[in-house]
Amino acid sequence: MRTDQILTRLERVFARLDREPERPAHLQTPRMSRHRVVLLASTLVFYVAIVVAVLTTSWLVRLDWQIMFFRPYEQWPQLHAFLDYLVVLGQRGPTAVMVAAWLGWRSWRQHTLRPLITLGVALLLLNVTVGSVKLGLGRLGPHYATQIGSAELFAGGDIFPSGHTANAVVTWGILAYLASTVVTRRVLSMVSAIVSLSVGATTVYLGTHWVSDVLLGWTAGLLVLLALPWFEPLIARSEAYVFELRERLRNRLEEGQVSEPVAAALVPLVSAGGKWQLRRAADATAGAGPSGGHAPAPRPVAHAAARPHVIRSERTPVTPAGSRRPAHAERAGARGTAARPVAGG
Repeated sequence: MRTDQILTRLERVFARLDREPERPAHLQTPRMSRHRVVLLASTLVFYVAIVVAVLTTSWLVRLDWQIMFFRPYEQWPQLHAFLDYLVVLGQRGPTAVMVAAWLGWRSWRQHTLRPLITLGVALLLLNVTVGSVKLGLGRLGPHYATQIGSAELFAGGDIFPSGHTANAVVTWGILAYLASTVVTRRVLSMVSAIVSLSVGATTVYLGTHWVSDVLLGWTAGLLVLLALPWFEPLIARSEAYVFELRERLRNRLEEGQVSEPVAAALVPLVSAGGKWQLRRAADATAGAGPSGGHAPAPRPVAHAAARPHVIRSERTPVTPAGSRRPAHAERAGARGTAARPVAGG
């Protein structure tokens, strides 16, 4: 007689979370090498140089005004409709949702939270670094400029550096940072570079940013990606802490220390294929000790109802139409007797 439990679809999905990880064995966590440190320092020097050039109203500010007066959106109006959609690839909300969906699928397949945590750390660094400079310098955009030739700083604006550009560099560059092979990393690096360059140039075309805004946005996003290896120990500790909380919650559910409504909602997240329900049922059955005392009746476990399981002998026999074979029960009763002719002779 079969006693296997028939799992619901939700239980089968969450049971896959307890399988062996599919993370490639050769995948190595990026480290802060000497080459990366040199590149980070060079990028930081370039970042400071752009800020100083804008603060001193140098040739870079004059270039900003020349391109603003050129008005690219009036020179090539046929590109306006397409570039209005392309610039969405730099908006933080849509891009974060798209990239988080892909990294969430990778986390589920590889049984690791590192991709999602890395994305969260990168976006947090981006918001803190870019946001503080935006608010501190307070630069106005081309459409709101008040004095020709001025850098338009400390006027209550928030466009320097370009958030669209920096977000495009970080959001799409994180895919290359988390790539599992060298070839994939190179391909994704090229794709992210093309997307970030296109988004930055589009903001200049639309007149929403100065050229110096875009240059600083590219530099700010690159600084975040280059500094990520310093935060790998924090990412690893965060992942271990989340899995530790999951194990604690699973133990509390097994011991019945959680109220039934809460347990009903959390069981699919921490149980593998209904094992928790089966373990509690077995504990309740073995609750009566050798002294003959009766253990208190176990509380009912609220979970998704599975289909009723029946043994083979209880299933309704299905006989094809027109068949002369007897039903299942009749065959079982006539196994021990010899066959007789239909007509005497």
